[in-house]
Amino acid sequence: MYKRILLALDASRCSRRALDEAISLARVSGAVVEAVSVVSHGMKLVDVDSGFVDEYQTETASYKQASVALEEAAARFSREGVTGTVRMIDSCGVEVSSLIALAADEADAELIVMGTHGRRGVKRLLLGSVAEAVVRTANQPVLLVRAPAAAA
Repeated sequence: MYKRILLALDASRCSRRALDEAISLARVSGAVVEAVSVVSHGMKLVDVDSGFVDEYQTETASYKQASVALEEAAARFSREGVTGTVRMIDSCGVEVSSLIALAADEADAELIVMGTHGRRGVKRLLLGSVAEAVVRTANQPVLLVRAPAAAA
């Protein structure tokens, strides 16, 4: 079946469900899972001799959420007996979807597993869809996992 799976994580419910699916697939197929989380570090301007220099902030909310998601994934891999690695990728202004597709290529992944928020309407227009962009650009099949519907 699959030998290498790339798992794209963030701190969302749908991402945790994607983790569950990747672990299930890895258990069945004996695949290695590489979990990645893409972060965009905030930039701040630093005054240096009447000029400005860009300096990255590494303690952003995005960084902290990615750290938590990756730590959870590493713990689950160990607990479930799945071979897996985790890594954080700094976007440095590059589109998240492009970095996920590139990470899958670099890992020789045969499948990308990721969550999708299922946004519609104005929210989707304003926020875009990373999942849709990955599906359009990746060289591998993509398994999208949605979060369960919120209880009414």
